[in-house]
Amino acid sequence: MKHSARTLWLLSALVLLCGCGGEQRTSGPPAPGQNISGNWQFSTTSTAGMPALTIAGSIDQSGRSVSGAVHVAGGSCFDQQNVIGLSGTLTDGNVSLASAPVDGQVITFAGNITIKANFPDTLKTGTYAINGGCANGDQGNVTGFSVGSIAGNWAGNLTTAGGTTIQMSAQLAQDGASSEGSFGLTGTITFDGACFKSGTITSGTFPSASFILGTSVTLEIETDNGTIAFLATADSDGLISGNYTVSGGPCESTGTGYLSPWEY
Repeated sequence: MKHSARTLWLLSALVLLCGCGGEQRTSGPPAPGQNISGNWQFSTTSTAGMPALTIAGSIDQSGRSVSGAVHVAGGSCFDQQNVIGLSGTLTDGNVSLASAPVDGQVITFAGNITIKANFPDTLKTGTYAINGGCANGDQGNVTGFSVGSIAGNWAGNLTTAGGTTIQMSAQLAQDGASSEGSFGLTGTITFDGACFKSGTITSGTFPSASFILGTSVTLEIETDNGTIAFLATADSDGLISGNYTVSGGPCESTGTGYLSPWEY
């Protein structure tokens, strides 16, 4: 899997979160090579004793204006099903973002972005703050990274709870960002097992059918003998691994599975 070469350095002081320190320019193109559009995942570590949060979704950039659509998981103050809009600016390498209010809660974070062509994704530490509502006063450190497209050829196995291994190979295509912040997945898949011979991967948006949101991958595979729901995670080593369930046919089963990049 070819990961996008985007690195987020979130090291600005909270003064940037407030928009202080001078007028922010939103017109004109960003500096050469600075475009942070794509699929992103952030993780928080609270210094206020609050639960860790995972924030995942799409970021879009037009000139120096930045927007996004994300979902927040973790704790009891946010419902992961709700899409949360982000807006902000990227000016001279400095990014500042704030969420739309969610039950009175506003998430803000900022930093300095460095994008290195043909360089693996790395993780840098910055700060975040939440004001208002249930999570009011939460603040601390945040890490963020872009997740490259998983379009391409893949091969792997499904292993049933009983230990039977089914080899599979897949061709995946990835759509652009949806209004939910997820990226739809489509494709075809073949199996060497007795139950399944072929399947179609149906595109969708979070939380149904096939998509990637941050590092979370969901594949809904319609086969000739039932539907496979594969819930997995894409890791930095180029592996997609997780659990699957088969329903709606004579071969109902559960187990684990993985896909890894494969070149013809």
